[in-house]
Parts: sequence; C-alpha cells; structure tokens
Amino acid sequence: MADHTHHHHHHHGSGHGGPESTEREAALAEMLDLDAEVLRSLHDDVVDLVAAHAGDAGDVRRFVDLGSGTGAGTFALLSRFPAAEAVAVDGSPMMTEHLLGKAKANGTADRVRAVEADLDDDWPDFGGGLDLAWSATAMHHMADPARAMREVFAGLRPGGLFALVEIDSQPRFLPEELGIGRPGLELRCRALLEPQRAVELPYLGADWGPLLTGAGFEIAAERRFAAELAPTGSKVVARYAQLVLRGLRDRIAEAAAADDLAVLDQLTDDDGPHSVLRRDDLTVRAGRQVWLGRRPVK
Repeated sequence: MADHTHHHHHHHGSGHGGPESTEREAALAEMLDLDAEVLRSLHDDVVDLVAAHAGDAGDVRRFVDLGSGTGAGTFALLSRFPAAEAVAVDGSPMMTEHLLGKAKANGTADRVRAVEADLDDDWPDFGGGLDLAWSATAMHHMADPARAMREVFAGLRPGGLFALVEIDSQPRFLPEELGIGRPGLELRCRALLEPQRAVELPYLGADWGPLLTGAGFEIAAERRFAAELAPTGSKVVARYAQLVLRGLRDRIAEAAAADDLAVLDQLTDDDGPHSVLRRDDLTVRAGRQVWLGRRPVK
C-alpha cells in the first residue's frame, strides 16, 4: 500500500518521526484508500486471478498480507474467501491502527490479526501453514527481496500460493494540454524521477519471475492488468490526483524547471482556478503486474 513517487510509503519501515512524518503518513493512508476506491475494478481483476488459482473459496483458511497499508488487499481477500483469517503485516503503527479501525467498521475484526513488523528485520512467526501470501506494491521496498521470498516460501503449506502484485507504471491523470504551462507536464515530471528511483528502489519494475523460481516457487501465472478511466469530474478522482501530484511535486522539487513546478503548484492548490479539484478532464491510467508463485506439493 518509502517510495513517495507513487502511493506507497516505505511500508514496512518504521512509522516514527515528527509531526511532518505523521502528516505525510496521514496523506499516504488517504491516498491508499482512494487508490482502492478509484481503481476498484483493477484490484478486483487481480483478486479474481488469485482466486482462480487458489482453489475453492473454502480452501483458503489463513493468508498473510505483507505490507498491508490500509488493508485494500486484506479486505478484498477476506470477502473473496469467506472462511479465511488474515494476518496483516505492516511497519507503520498508524497504518495498522487504520486497518483495524476499518475491520471493526466493516465487521471483519474477528478475522484479522495485525502484526507490526519491519520485514527487513526478523520475520514474525506466522505459525506456518499459510494457504496464501499476498504482497501488493511492497516487495520492491525490501532491502533483500530474495530473502523475503524464501521466508514466504517457508511460511506457505505445500501447494500454497504467493501473489506478488507490483505497479508497472505510476498512475497518470492529466491531459497533454492543460491550458496552462507547456504541454506534456506529467510525463516530463515522471521522467525526472527515473534516476532517483533506479538508485533508491532498484527492484521497482523488476521481473520477479526468476526471483520466485530462485526461492523454490513454480510460476502459476503472470499477468498484466491496466485501467484507463474516462475523463471525469469525480471528486474522488480529483482528490486522488491531487495527493499523487503533490507527492510527485515534492520528489522533483530540486530537479524540475521552475515553470513546471509553478504549474504543479496551481494544479495541486486547494481552490485556485486551475486546481485538479475543479477540472473535469482528469483520466486515471494505471497498471499492475502480477506474478503467482506456487510452493510445490513435493
């Protein structure tokens, strides 16, 4: 759900810090919830694929959500597998609290156990025998993903499934021509992030297949899902765009041209005439890449 370029923070890292980090985390939690709402059909397609490979609905009794954030994956899987209990793992106390609050509100509190843990440190003991492990846009934050995969493999029962979901592109919202500034702002700004991301998140955009097979998994499926929502004046989409673009603005502040930063400021403003909150031409373009690894039965 600590890349600040898209809507996932350093999920399993520590959530401690001053008021600024609390504020950042609150914005991130809101962004994760909006992502789940705006891209619901994309998330549903991913969960459908997982369900198709996980056996009958009653076969999944226990699953773990690694880097659970505000629980989009946890709750989607709980509704798909009515007999299942979830272990939601995240490094942020605030995210964990948010997820448990949602569980109470949606009536699943008795089926969710939240574990606060940094997955780059010692792994929590999930008690083994997991039917399913799920990790959405969190693996690329790991310092040593190969080790993480071996831990997942060890926690699954033979025949159990690991669903690894990654973003293959940042969500995009803006038309080429904005009516202010130079055309092509969004792609230009995104391109400025590439060198940073290559250094900070070397596994973002990786082909996870070889890492999965290296950890002992058999690849059960690999699929890409894309969403493109028609131009809209939806308030939910507008707020989602505002938060994502603010995050982008923060990340490229030192690299971007002054005129582009000025346009981003106008777009992410709460009430200016050019604010995304007032536009009716925002689209949402987003993609997910999914790998399903199965622990062999023997």
